[in-house]
Amino acid sequence: MKIKNLFIICVFSVLIFTACEDTKKKEQEKAQAEQAEMKREAALRADEEQKELEDNSIVARTMESDSLNTLVDALERGDLAETLRTEKGPFTVFAPTNSAFSEISQEELDTLMMNENQDKLADLLKYHVVEDEITSDELSQQIQSNNGEYTFSTMAGEDITAMMSGDNIVLRDANGNIATVTQADVDASNGVVHFIDAVIMKKKS
Repeated sequence: MKIKNLFIICVFSVLIFTACEDTKKKEQEKAQAEQAEMKREAALRADEEQKELEDNSIVARTMESDSLNTLVDALERGDLAETLRTEKGPFTVFAPTNSAFSEISQEELDTLMMNENQDKLADLLKYHVVEDEITSDELSQQIQSNNGEYTFSTMAGEDITAMMSGDNIVLRDANGNIATVTQADVDASNGVVHFIDAVIMKKKS
């Protein structure tokens, strides 16, 4: 009788152990499935956020304006478009209009656009980009707070200076040349764009 009882106890123990293992396995599988679903949803959200960023990026905004066609082409050739399209920034771009680029001789512009001069073109374009978001109101306030001139650094590693000329914000480049902000605060998902009427240049060596 005792042997029979022990046998029954052993059988029940095995059944209970097996049931516990099955339950544990199912719980693990459920947890793994939930984690996989969470990762999938996170990846989908990230893709949607990235698409929204790119669809409303600085590059997208510049492409919307017919007056910035030359700049758009230059950004692509200078290998800077991808940065201003896909990275969160924020960035501020002082965007020379087509007429601003027309002030550069066609020969010089054609030379800059050549594949072998990509680094020079990128360096020129980076002088128009600030790795921060600066609205026109913020520029005006900084100009007033700094005795009429506000100097800040660009992505190219050199400074430009903002000043007021009447009601307009103007920029002075490293060579003393002036560009006027003709349209301010074009909002983008990764920063802001200000149209300017001249191409600003780094210090000539």
